[in-house]
Amino acid sequence: MDGFFAFRKLFYFLLFLVSSIISKQLKQISLFFLVLLFQSCQYFEKQVPNEKDLLKQRMKEINWKEVDQYPTIADCEKLNNPIQRKQCFFEFMQSTIQQKLSIDTLKILFPKLDTIEVKVTINSDATLQFEPQFPRDTIAYDTIKIDSILKVKLVDFPKVNPAIKRGIPVKTQFILPVIIKTENKK
Repeated sequence: MDGFFAFRKLFYFLLFLVSSIISKQLKQISLFFLVLLFQSCQYFEKQVPNEKDLLKQRMKEINWKEVDQYPTIADCEKLNNPIQRKQCFFEFMQSTIQQKLSIDTLKILFPKLDTIEVKVTINSDATLQFEPQFPRDTIAYDTIKIDSILKVKLVDFPKVNPAIKRGIPVKTQFILPVIIKTENKK
């Protein structure tokens, strides 16, 4: 029986030794998984950027000097090439302003005036504004009178669609040189 008890003690000792080794390994494995679990939780925490900082960053990224789509009219919208569409629009604007101003008023009042620069503003709601542009030292022409003639003559302008920036209609301004047609008298 002594041998049986010795075997039994040895068996329990080995069982204890194996279980302690296994428990140490399990503890280490458990500890490893626990650390891994806490570390992986950080990957799920995403910092939400500050709304104002994000807005400032986006505003800096936008090129405010250019539009995605230039103003246009119905006839020019048929063109697929954006460069041709832009050229069509500016040619239309220039010729329409020239045609409306070629009626005798400017020629009679200002016979020496052959070209006038007109600042065209197309608002986001598709309304138009026209303003003559003169050099700062201009005293040869009555600028107030020319401005009032422009306002009277450039009414009933065909519908112009505003420029588009990121899918939103925006205000645009540009200056067009308009040749006042003069007839040569012989």
